[in-house]
Amino acid sequence: MKLIIFAAALVIVGAADDVLVFTDSTFATEVAKHDVILVEFYAPWCGHCKRLAPEYEKAATSLKKAETPVPLAKVDCTVETETCSKYGVSGYPTLKIFKKGEFAKEYDGPRETDGIVKVMTKESGPVSRKLETVEQARTFLEKETVGVIGFFESETSSLAKNFLKVADQLSDVRFAHTLDEKVKEEFKKTEEGITLFRPKVLQSKFEDAQVDISATSSSALKSSIQGESLGLCAERTMGNAANFEKPLVVAYFNVDYVKNPKGTNYWRNRVMKVGKKIREEGETVYFAISGLDEMSRELEECGIEDRDGDKPVVCAWDNQNKKFQMKEEFSMDTLEQFVRDFLAGKVEEYVKSEPVPESNDEPVKVVVGKNFDEIVNNPEKDVLIEFYAPWCGHCKSLAPKYDELAKKLEDEDSVVIAKMDATANDVPSSYEVRGFPTIYYAPKGSKDSPKKYEGGREVNDFIKYLASESTDGLKGYNRDGKKKKKDKKSEL
Repeated sequence: MKLIIFAAALVIVGAADDVLVFTDSTFATEVAKHDVILVEFYAPWCGHCKRLAPEYEKAATSLKKAETPVPLAKVDCTVETETCSKYGVSGYPTLKIFKKGEFAKEYDGPRETDGIVKVMTKESGPVSRKLETVEQARTFLEKETVGVIGFFESETSSLAKNFLKVADQLSDVRFAHTLDEKVKEEFKKTEEGITLFRPKVLQSKFEDAQVDISATSSSALKSSIQGESLGLCAERTMGNAANFEKPLVVAYFNVDYVKNPKGTNYWRNRVMKVGKKIREEGETVYFAISGLDEMSRELEECGIEDRDGDKPVVCAWDNQNKKFQMKEEFSMDTLEQFVRDFLAGKVEEYVKSEPVPESNDEPVKVVVGKNFDEIVNNPEKDVLIEFYAPWCGHCKSLAPKYDELAKKLEDEDSVVIAKMDATANDVPSSYEVRGFPTIYYAPKGSKDSPKKYEGGREVNDFIKYLASESTDGLKGYNRDGKKKKKDKKSEL
């Protein structure tokens, strides 16, 4: 037993060692050594960073052994403050791609091992593979993911340039191009053009296996390829989830195109049949399938706990990112009715929420998902709300100051000081929370457009801000934040 534990420990240590550690004094020198490198800027106390760590470590090990190795590094922003400040790091974790020693782009891809490996592998190689023989083209299309081929007269043509530009932007789609006449002849291409090919495993009678892309400008080309690559009902993963438009209906089950492609397509085809029927009626709605295990956290966010059966479970999102459960057992009939009711606004929204506090008498009001409208969207109150995480060190440091602020403003009838655990409750889409603590001000007349608070975090900083911004002003403070002097006559 001890031997097994020791061996497991060696594996973990080995993986962790594959992530390079940079400091203020070594950063510039070390980054310059690599053609391409991914750097994570983190804080040790950050919960999101802790969740990313094992995925990042495994990705580093995998990429170290790749045909074209790509290093992964990390910087502790609680220690290496100079570097983190230089690159504008304001939330954790922040990931950035550097090429030849210079900042190249923000990393906005997936944050799980396979997704990181996929994105960084593409970043290290040509954005589009050049096909010079028919055999190379056939091999390119044998993969079990969507492939896009550009057929060009010259790599300097306007369409070719836009194609290569888009190829550099879409990390989750495979791109190739050719100038070879025999390859063009094989695919019956007599003029310049771009074609998207669906892999055999995803081909269905509900949509075309090949799609000619008519767009020519880079922006239209990107939009068209991205949309067609997803098709009527694509597999939605942690890596590509952000690419799906809404309103979106997702069926979750044991998706496995390696061990059980036939079983996977059995359920996918049923979703596609319903989707095709509703889309052909002119409805704007998108469909996807997802794996139960990979997206288990998302299912929890949607309130779906019973997922032990063989049939899919379903969750939908509207354009405001509100969530809706399908409570009926899956069938094509129940799915169709659910989608129609969802589009018609007849399905009750699911809100992730802690219990509403039985009493909420403390100066700082506790907001949860179910009382957000009542407290924050109260049309009679200006509200300053802090979104925090229980594990966040900065939040813990802020807590006594925030409490003191609320106590000083207890007599201000028109202002509410509130807080919400953003890890345990749904945060409305108009509040963008990427790090903790994040603070917003929601004045009486602009609840749909809250203002992100960017000021200092001392009690007087908050008071000055609220005195200046409050709709009706504060009873105890002037607009400049100075305490009002008591009227001596009123004291007599």
